[in-house]
Amino acid sequence: MIGIFDSGVGGMTVARSVETLLPDNRIIYYGDLARTPYGSKSPEAIIEYSISNTEFLLGHGAKVIIIACNSAASVASDILRQKFAAPIFEVITPAVERAVTSTVTGNIGVIGTRATIRSGIYDQKIKAQAPELHIFSKACPLLVPLVEEGWVDARETKMILRKYLAPLKQKQIDTLVLGCTHYPLLKDLIQHRMGKNRIRLIDSSIEVALTLQGYLSENPDFGKTLQRGIENRYFVSDITKAAVATAEKIFGRHIDLEKV
Repeated sequence: MIGIFDSGVGGMTVARSVETLLPDNRIIYYGDLARTPYGSKSPEAIIEYSISNTEFLLGHGAKVIIIACNSAASVASDILRQKFAAPIFEVITPAVERAVTSTVTGNIGVIGTRATIRSGIYDQKIKAQAPELHIFSKACPLLVPLVEEGWVDARETKMILRKYLAPLKQKQIDTLVLGCTHYPLLKDLIQHRMGKNRIRLIDSSIEVALTLQGYLSENPDFGKTLQRGIENRYFVSDITKAAVATAEKIFGRHIDLEKV
């Protein structure tokens, strides 16, 4: 069973990508809607939540964990790997690897929550692979609440995106990392604002699913330990109408959210 957690419903973009690439594997998801967004929380609080989320997923039979939250991945991934024996994947490293190989001009933009951008994790990982690249980061704290409220197509969201993205356009980036798993829900708006033919968007939800697919292909014996043929389950710490609507938009079908 593949365990996935996020601060809200945005991580369901990761679950959707995993479902698409690994349709025979069961998924168990936990979205901490009651405490979303994590991006405005302290590192200590995010670590505490991440440990609790991981324990919940492992307790329900997960054999592998995906941290589908950039804020949690930026501050808690190393601690989770030290504390738990299960393989743990996060959304940052795969996105970094794709961005480094995708850029032509060497100018990469990163958007994310305050916690992710403040951590400097993308800058560190990109520079570690390619010191010559230029990274321009922008915190976008309002985007997660807008997505969680279902305001994906709202005029206000478009106005806020325009303000957030303007400095990155001026830097003439050719690659933009969507450093939050909520942001793929805004992908069309972001692509339109940045220029359809000028900017390549890096979707971390797709990249981490590809990484997990590669890992299971290289470790077939471990892959056999994952449950198959049973319905996926989606747990949340709170249920709202907006969350239900967003989940259905991500998957294109009804998703039964279970409150715990």
